[in-house]
Amino acid sequence: MVVLQLMPLSFAGSRASEVITPKCDREFALEGDNVTLSCNYSGSARGVHWYRQYAGSPPQFLILEDSGSTIEANPPIPGITINHRKKEVHVDLSISSAKVSDSALYYCALRPTVTGNKVT
Repeated sequence: MVVLQLMPLSFAGSRASEVITPKCDREFALEGDNVTLSCNYSGSARGVHWYRQYAGSPPQFLILEDSGSTIEANPPIPGITINHRKKEVHVDLSISSAKVSDSALYYCALRPTVTGNKVT
């Protein structure tokens, strides 16, 4: 079984009008299933970032949609795609053919959050 937990990242000093929240805080899937994690946000978001964190490790940048362009991790994570629906103030992270190794804590964020992330 694949277990994906989803948490929003919040920032001290963020504008009060910018809030991002997961649609569901946990998803369960069988190996090989396609899984979608979703976040809704308020305010205007230029870009939405997704991160994954394994127990005992720092968050890992996965993908970003910024002003219509998709920026992937380097190297890209296979099977990870993003769908940012700005009109619905909603963003999805899709994982195709989930594996047990996809079991982790996932973050959606409106700003870069990992130290050393050169994407602004």
